Amino acid sequence: MTLQKPILNKSLLSSLIFSMTLAGCATPKPPQSTDPWSGWNHGAQKFNDKIDQYVLKPVAKGYQFITPKFLNDGITNAFSNVNDIGVTFNDLFQMKLSQGSQDAGRFLINTTAGIGGFVDVANKLDLPKHKEDFGQTLGYWGIPSGNYLILPFWGPSSPRDTAGLIGDAFLNPLTYISIFGSSTVNAITAGTKALDIVDRRDELMTNEKILNEGAVDRYDFLKNSYQQNREYLIKDGREDDTDPDLNDESSYESDHKSSKKIGTGNDGTGTINSGHALKLSTPK
Repeated sequence: MTLQKPILNKSLLSSLIFSMTLAGCATPKPPQSTDPWSGWNHGAQKFNDKIDQYVLKPVAKGYQFITPKFLNDGITNAFSNVNDIGVTFNDLFQMKLSQGSQDAGRFLINTTAGIGGFVDVANKLDLPKHKEDFGQTLGYWGIPSGNYLILPFWGPSSPRDTAGLIGDAFLNPLTYISIFGSSTVNAITAGTKALDIVDRRDELMTNEKILNEGAVDRYDFLKNSYQQNREYLIKDGREDDTDPDLNDESSYESDHKSSKKIGTGNDGTGTINSGHALKLSTPK
């Protein structure tokens, strides 16, 4: 029996050699980083954690201990009512006329019947709270978000949302009281802002434990949650580009206390991110 040696076609051999040569010469490009500012961000996160650990959290715990629930709820409602001024303007900037009229109605009703917003009467009249800010307005008009950015004393943000903070400041009446008020008024305003920060930090106590125990990597979890949540808010939960006025953003919170948010604490951000707080639940 004669063994026949396998014969390799010359053209096939040439093709194999050519392919192997190309494969050897081709150098795969390293994947582009989706978080080019991670070095700064991790440092800012650690700084914010320390501020929260030694300042905000202890003060918030004391505030929570001495403040009765009805007073705590009323303070939260009052600050939320002031925020509705900026929300209404951003509704109009985004051409959400129907939602803008609702939010303007919320402010008027709660300011009058709700004793300066201490009681959320509008919510009982089926006028839900909405979440709009100037960062969302910039996103609505096509301004890109930019890289993920953690701001000292603030928390998760982006270049677009950082610019949005300036717009929100111009839409907040407390800004003008601080600028044009007397020294006494300025002191009262500063105290009011400090109370707002402590009140917001108090709201985060419950979800903080869930985040710390449930997130394998707090930094990545917060980054992804923040970016997804901002995209969700800008699109009002829509996948398509239908008329935003016909698809007004669903209620931000029917009860400000029952829908607590994450934006601070010993959770990787460390500060009160009042305009861009994150909900634990991921967008649908």
